[in-house]
Amino acid sequence: MKKWNLDALYKTFDSKDFLDDIKQIEILVEQGNNYAVKEFNDNQDAARKLNEFMEIQEQLRVLFIKTMVFSRLTVSTEALNEDARKYMSVLQQLASKSTLADTKFSKWVPTLDLKGVFKDDQSLEEFKFYLERIVEGSKYVLSDSEEMIISRMRQTSSTMWGQLQGELTSTLKVEYRGEELPLSAVRNFSSDKDPQVRKDGYDAEMKAYPKIAQSVAYSMNGVKAEVNTICDLRGFDSALDQAVYNSRMERSTLDALLSSMKDYLPHFRKYILRKAKLLGHDGGIPYYDLFAPVGKSSKTFTEEEAMEYIFENFRTFSPELEDLARRAYDEEWIDFTPRMGKRGGAFCSNIHPIKQSRVLTNFTGSFGNVITLAHELGHAYHGDQIFKEKIFNSSYTMPVAETASTFCETIVKNAALKDADDNEKIFILEQSLKGSTQVIVDILSRFIFERNVFETRKTTPLNEKMLCDMMEAAQKEAYGDSLDEDYMMKYGWLNKPHYYSGGLSFYNFPYAFGLLFAKGIYAKFKEQGDAFVPKVNLLLQKTGQMSVEDVAALVGIDLSTKEFWNSSLEVIKGEIDLFLELTK
Repeated sequence: MKKWNLDALYKTFDSKDFLDDIKQIEILVEQGNNYAVKEFNDNQDAARKLNEFMEIQEQLRVLFIKTMVFSRLTVSTEALNEDARKYMSVLQQLASKSTLADTKFSKWVPTLDLKGVFKDDQSLEEFKFYLERIVEGSKYVLSDSEEMIISRMRQTSSTMWGQLQGELTSTLKVEYRGEELPLSAVRNFSSDKDPQVRKDGYDAEMKAYPKIAQSVAYSMNGVKAEVNTICDLRGFDSALDQAVYNSRMERSTLDALLSSMKDYLPHFRKYILRKAKLLGHDGGIPYYDLFAPVGKSSKTFTEEEAMEYIFENFRTFSPELEDLARRAYDEEWIDFTPRMGKRGGAFCSNIHPIKQSRVLTNFTGSFGNVITLAHELGHAYHGDQIFKEKIFNSSYTMPVAETASTFCETIVKNAALKDADDNEKIFILEQSLKGSTQVIVDILSRFIFERNVFETRKTTPLNEKMLCDMMEAAQKEAYGDSLDEDYMMKYGWLNKPHYYSGGLSFYNFPYAFGLLFAKGIYAKFKEQGDAFVPKVNLLLQKTGQMSVEDVAALVGIDLSTKEFWNSSLEVIKGEIDLFLELTK
């Protein structure tokens, strides 16, 4: 069982390094607050003040990232680790105390003549986007006291609700064939070769959820009500408008994306119905078979074999990408397998202060697990590019966050298809289409669900039955008749942590954006070859200091109309057509 190594951050919570950094954070928070109160009353010596304050804030960010990431990564594999939970709370409270300085800075910067400031100190032009973004967002900033109250209240509301959902799902014991297993392990049965294992796993999963459904429903209500309240106070028309603004994208871009996705739903439904038929179902597919393998492939992977497969295929893009994956494996960045207390799913955490990432997966050896691993290593590659920038220019938004990851998925899938015979092609194509269907069709259902939850929560609390009904309705709208209404995933709201963040709503459409954006970029790579690699690297590097539309323009892509999105969806339609032809 290969686990990640966090020693590059800290060895333990009682180590001198960790405790010293906590104390230094306390000092820097107070220093930043005092500086803001003293200096942000006039515009004299603006360049000096910017440099001095941003130096304090940079030191603070470095220490906050290191200590908080160490705590969060520990909790993600040890849900009940008391030290990690304790310091997450300590750090959240310290972050709340820093709100005074952040608010005063956010109000002071818009009063400056930034052109004059850049003329006085050209080195500050490096942070032009960061500072101009503050000016643009100033209309959403509340008074000092209101911002302080919101920050402090979040620590006892949405933050705790999110932690509750994470703890309950990480520690839920599922009764499966006479033994107790973690939820993450049972959910992995959905891609097992044995149809009875898939069905039994689904039944066990659905029987386990009611044990925690009421508590998690309270979590959902707490998070969404808080977001609605704060959006109203700040002047956003809705949580979706706030999410689009925070994504640094235009609403027209999102509307074009969603419209294209809806236009192509009939093609995805044809694929799903064909898969249902191949698995012996008459009509729509039951949810427990949605992830079933189709086609002939007896291949399973050990962790070492999976990584070698990824190394080989990443090399087809660039030696730099392969080297990054080798570093991740050799330096123990990856926590591979499921276990009790470890959260489900997969993620990658980019850690700017140490120029490394950490990857969590729940690897059990399937080809789909290999694709997930490639996806998360793509996030790590994005991190490696963004680490070239200063920390103030390193925060990229959710839509572009999925670009490198989906690009790396595409590399591995296309390489696997290249030399496959027809039987193997069916298997690989189906793996690819299974992922694309999740990112287009299922993501659309999640988007519809979350939008409806936010709207309904304005007037009424939502109990577990209402949430289940809303999830099923959203799935019917997206899947149509391709999903068996008797076997749906009505608890999809409970097992997705993305719904339980007070600071990040609608973490669903970015996946669709990333898939189709990456498809377009990959097509350009195939056209231009090695000469395009530096352009991709530059695109990733600049995602922290551009809008998504400007990032796309770096590689000649216009996101403002459906033309680009349709062209990427046509690539997936081609895969669907080939799958349908091969499985006649």
